[in-house]
Amino acid sequence: MNIETFTELPQLQLAVADSFCELVDATLSSQDAFRVSLSGGSTPKRIYEILADRDLPWDQIHFYWGDERNVPHDHDESNAKMVRGALLTPADVPETNIHTVPVKVDDPAAAAREYEALLREHFAGQAAPQWDLVLLGMGDDAHTASLFPGTQAIEETDRWFVENFVKKFDAYRYTLTAPAINSGREKWFLIAGENKRDALAKVWSDTRLPNEYPSQLVEGAKWFVNSDAMPKQS
Repeated sequence: MNIETFTELPQLQLAVADSFCELVDATLSSQDAFRVSLSGGSTPKRIYEILADRDLPWDQIHFYWGDERNVPHDHDESNAKMVRGALLTPADVPETNIHTVPVKVDDPAAAAREYEALLREHFAGQAAPQWDLVLLGMGDDAHTASLFPGTQAIEETDRWFVENFVKKFDAYRYTLTAPAINSGREKWFLIAGENKRDALAKVWSDTRLPNEYPSQLVEGAKWFVNSDAMPKQS
């Protein structure tokens, strides 16, 4: 496994931002665009704020969302609102490069189909979207994106993007499916917080139970882990 550990969260966030810039430079040396699938949460928010101050070719970077809440884009729980405030607006990213989920609160299935259609248009001819980078978090229940334990989206193998009913929230979320995540050339998990320790130990264990620990669905990822989240040695 490819694991990088940090003693302090700011070190992790700075390292991810630096690695992001290096990956953008390397990718754009051989192609015209860089496509990234974003994660929500407090850990990536600070990374986005750091990136907003970097001198990057923003007109060549295209931003997509790995998951979203079923709330309007101006809602405080919206991942789109968070990313716009932390990164896209401060960096003056062109609107043509920002590809948010078209949330339809009363018809999440239609919204998911619309976003999947957009992805299939942007990644035409590909069996699954070939992201240059997929940023991922993990919850204390081992979910990633909005692939929550015991939910229907875990079993999806044909679709790229779906609506997913999450019983514990009594609400729909939107999410990339496992095949659409695994198609990324780079997949980076950003893990911090003592409350993630037990989940991480289960995800990294030899026992494979992706229906219970959905982060196990992601293959070949790099893990950026703060020391407070590292499983204790037995």
